[in-house]
Amino acid sequence: METRSAKKRKLSIFYSNNNNNNEEEQQPGNDYISELPDAVLHHILFLLPIKTVAQTSVLSKRWRSLWSTFPDLDFTTFNPVATISHPNGSRKSHAHSSHSHSSNPKGIDFISQILTLRNKHSDIRVLRFRGRLSFSRLNGMIRRAIRHNVQELDVDVATDDYFNFPRCVIASKSLRVFKMRSRYPGFRLAPTSIMKSGFQSLQSLSLSLIILYNQPSLSDLFSDSSFPLLKKLSLDACFGLKILNVGCRALEDLSLENCFQLQCLEISCLKLERLRVASCFDAYIARSWVKIEAPKVRSVVWEYNAVTDGCFVVNLSGVEEASVGFFVLQEHLSVPKLQTVSNLLMALSHVRRLTLEIQCVEIISNNNYFAVYLQPFNNLESLELHTGFNKNNVPGLACIFKSSPLLRTLILRIINDYKIERRKWNKDLWDMSATEEEQYWESQAETLKSFLHNLKVVKIHGFLECENEVSLAKFLLKHGKALEEMTLCTGRCKARDSLRRQKIRSQIMGFSWASSNAKITIQ
Repeated sequence: METRSAKKRKLSIFYSNNNNNNEEEQQPGNDYISELPDAVLHHILFLLPIKTVAQTSVLSKRWRSLWSTFPDLDFTTFNPVATISHPNGSRKSHAHSSHSHSSNPKGIDFISQILTLRNKHSDIRVLRFRGRLSFSRLNGMIRRAIRHNVQELDVDVATDDYFNFPRCVIASKSLRVFKMRSRYPGFRLAPTSIMKSGFQSLQSLSLSLIILYNQPSLSDLFSDSSFPLLKKLSLDACFGLKILNVGCRALEDLSLENCFQLQCLEISCLKLERLRVASCFDAYIARSWVKIEAPKVRSVVWEYNAVTDGCFVVNLSGVEEASVGFFVLQEHLSVPKLQTVSNLLMALSHVRRLTLEIQCVEIISNNNYFAVYLQPFNNLESLELHTGFNKNNVPGLACIFKSSPLLRTLILRIINDYKIERRKWNKDLWDMSATEEEQYWESQAETLKSFLHNLKVVKIHGFLECENEVSLAKFLLKHGKALEEMTLCTGRCKARDSLRRQKIRSQIMGFSWASSNAKITIQ
């Protein structure tokens, strides 16, 4: 009969032999994972960092083959010290941090070797890398990826000088997604005649830091003939760009940012669903305009853009959410620029969720033009306003409220400028005579009747118990018949102010309430 110690010794020898044997000596049927199809194993490996995937190549010939045919190469996940295996099974150590590896030429050398030694019959589904390298090396790496029928190519590069857009990308028939983020000094596009000859299979294009001083107009590039399948387009930091026309029939998502010299923008996309334009347009020129035709757009973000002299918007009745803000050089705008702001807000009059940035609120507050021309938002359910909430903002806020008759949720974010002194609320003085702000809000009660009878939720962020904001809170409590919830977020406060704040809180709780269901939360 076998003793317990002998049995333990036999099991120890068995496991030791199994660990030391190479793949030819392993008994068949024990390694169930290796017997899975390549596609299944590739899917499992896709969930791991590229370093871990590469290290599996030393396990056996089977796993070496998996590494050399692995379709998803994301080299942006390198660890600070990476010991990675080449497709031929050898191991090589690269010491670099994830932050600084972009400037480490050894990292780029390694990626180049991976692409060179890769199985020539294996396609690449995804290739992502970042680094500092010359244009010739960048072009060579992209060419090798194109030869492997890469479908998604994501490149984040820095060079010592300007470089040209890789022409091999233009003619690729396999590429579906192309992202190129360039660091200073940026890259130039190929001539429009060459750019228009390709991209027949591209579905998503993202370009950053493009130098266009030699071709300031892209009026005929983004068309049906050049990009017949393009669904997503993102352009960031197009220096020198003055005229841009976008008319791709399949486009669903358009993002345009940091194009400060833009003068004319025309968008005509019948399938567009999401539009983002931020930090664009030249505020120093005499004439600029924008034209938008996007009947299916659902989301619009128009933030920190200079106000153009003309705005022509056709049929945005399907917009559900929007955010609007402007960059304004001077307090008083010309009539054409005021008309531009009015036209844009009018085009968004069917929106259900709306955010107005601080400059937009300032424009409405400082110009009587909008007391006449601000179109009602009859479908608006949720409104978020960013405001400095100074004395001049009060009429503008009342104008916006009057244009939101069916509003359910009001979110007010007070942007506190501590350089501007704001009067603290003093209840004792209020008992003697109502403040100017309180008198104004009371004078608006009748015109705001519909707004007050539908408003259910109010949230005020940056609440510092100053006269303006306390007057509004008191007015909404006094006349808000449908009010269910009011939240006042005071943020951090100094210890010496805590007693005063507690006193003010108890006084606010003692205001007259029109709704018996209302609840006040002070955070």
